[in-house]
Amino acid sequence: MNLQGKITLITGASAGIGEACAEVFAEAGANLILIARRKNKLDELSKRIKVKNDVEIINIGCDVRNRKEVGKCIEELPEKFRNIDILVNNAGLARGMNKIQEGSFEDWDEMLDTNIKGLLNVSRFILPGMVERKSGHVVNIGSLAGREVYPNGNVYCTTKHAVKAISKGMLVDLNGTGVRVTNLDPGLVETEFSEVRFRGDSEKAKKIYQGYTPLTSRDVAEVALFCATRPQHVTIQDILVTPTDQATTTILNKKM
Repeated sequence: MNLQGKITLITGASAGIGEACAEVFAEAGANLILIARRKNKLDELSKRIKVKNDVEIINIGCDVRNRKEVGKCIEELPEKFRNIDILVNNAGLARGMNKIQEGSFEDWDEMLDTNIKGLLNVSRFILPGMVERKSGHVVNIGSLAGREVYPNGNVYCTTKHAVKAISKGMLVDLNGTGVRVTNLDPGLVETEFSEVRFRGDSEKAKKIYQGYTPLTSRDVAEVALFCATRPQHVTIQDILVTPTDQATTTILNKKM
């Protein structure tokens, strides 16, 4: 499936997997709508992309947790960007690694509101157009944590299990509309993820990725692109990608 000129909206596009998705989808010829809270990061990313690719890009500073803000952003898109062909629901985060009895309500709310409600907010505003056009593709970026629960991962794992359930719900509800849905679950990927989880503790974050070769953001983005470029009659419903050294959330071949 040729993506030349197709409109791809990516949330959480200012870093990590979202940033890599912007790069690989642009390389495939897609025009981009990039959404993130840090618009300055989006502006820098767009400049880099446009140096290498002849594509059009709109950058939107938006918090997916804010439903009204999301609706306003979608409604105010220029006419030529309104028919969104591909939605990559990537915005998400983890906060803390506490036992559930010691968890932070603030951390819980941030993960639930971003990882679940944020995905739903964006999808709800975009899916009706896809259904009307009988065409579109939603790629929900989940996690291996949506298939297993690991120590001290309680609420984060809950949110990613919810993403997997939402993806399945979309597949059921959208059956017959021509809209495809992919649930993409990465294992350990070296991004800002751990630094965000540990609130800027770089040393603690670095230790997560030492002793083995983790996935890169581009590894995951290329899988998302592969799913989006299958022929219209093909849907890759569910896919798990991990580093070769990772067997489960807790079994990791660290050479240290």
